[in-house]
Amino acid sequence: MASKPVPKKPVKSNTAPASAKAPTNTAAKASAGSAQEMARLDNEILKLLNRRAAATAKLIEADPNWWSATYDPRSDDDLLKRIESENQGPLPADAVRGVFRQVLSAVRNRVRPRRVSYLGPAFSFTHMAAVERFGESSDLIPVNTIAAVFEEVNRGHADFGVVPIENSTDGRIIDTLDMFTRLPLRICGEIQLCIHHNLLGKVSRGEINEVYSKPQALSQCRDWLSRNMPQARLIEVTSTSTAAQLARDKPGAGAIASKQAAVEYGLQILADSVEDNKNNVTRFAMIGDKPIGPTGRDRTSLLLQIGDKPGALADALASFKQNKINLTWIESFPLRGPESGYIFFIDCEGHSKDAKVKRTLDDLARLAVRMEVLGSYPRSELIG
Repeated sequence: MASKPVPKKPVKSNTAPASAKAPTNTAAKASAGSAQEMARLDNEILKLLNRRAAATAKLIEADPNWWSATYDPRSDDDLLKRIESENQGPLPADAVRGVFRQVLSAVRNRVRPRRVSYLGPAFSFTHMAAVERFGESSDLIPVNTIAAVFEEVNRGHADFGVVPIENSTDGRIIDTLDMFTRLPLRICGEIQLCIHHNLLGKVSRGEINEVYSKPQALSQCRDWLSRNMPQARLIEVTSTSTAAQLARDKPGAGAIASKQAAVEYGLQILADSVEDNKNNVTRFAMIGDKPIGPTGRDRTSLLLQIGDKPGALADALASFKQNKINLTWIESFPLRGPESGYIFFIDCEGHSKDAKVKRTLDDLARLAVRMEVLGSYPRSELIG
């Protein structure tokens, strides 16, 4: 009987078919090409940023007035607004603003370091306003009270201060207005921020039995908290940053604070934009001791004390109407001590050097027991 032929074992090939290798090679080539293109773009961006920084430094160094050269809020706002309008994405507007703001901040701080005192701690909303105006390269100094911000600037320990002056929900910031009656400092700029509060925590919303925040933040979220967190006790602390720290460290604690605080303290955002007023805006004042020249889009702030008699306030306000000046804000503040009456804080459109504003100020000076121009400065656009 003939033996059956032994079948040959298939020989394994060490090489894959060309059709199988092609996608791998193509992907590798595409990846290498993409990496090279990224590197080329990175180098180009780096060169352009440094060229922009060098040009900015040259302009500052050529200006005999370093103060105006390193602090020009109108120019900064116009630049950032133009960049936003020309931005075609995909980067969002706030990211683009951040890049240019940091370039300006770094250059200015290199040419002439600036110390900025603000109501802290870090990652509070006042800190956000300070970063928005001065950038992170400035020497930002947190202090515990509004009075301390004023004192730092008054003693020359800081070039500028940043304090809240009014909120669209809670109104005036009394401590700020009080300090303007006590120290000879001026407003040299403003920032208007949309304030968005968030519920932060390390546990689920249902496990939170205490919610911490500063009084103003709790006030601005009171309706939302009563509807959505009825089981939680509301506890006031000195700042939203302190609240976030407590939410990180204390079991069962939550905080009302910013998204930046959530990132800094490693917290989850359990609910965002929990403020009752979705148009919640805080205006922050930049304080210093130097005047700002007219820009054509200005605001003037006044401190005014008039005689405590019938019609005195109406007579004072009539001057604004006669000179066709728009009032944008007026607040009364009771006089301290035995004297009865009020001090008024007034904002109007225009600069103190404008002819019609100057006429109004002259009229008010004749009527006033005390009048001080707290500052004329560029009006800011709403941010956020």
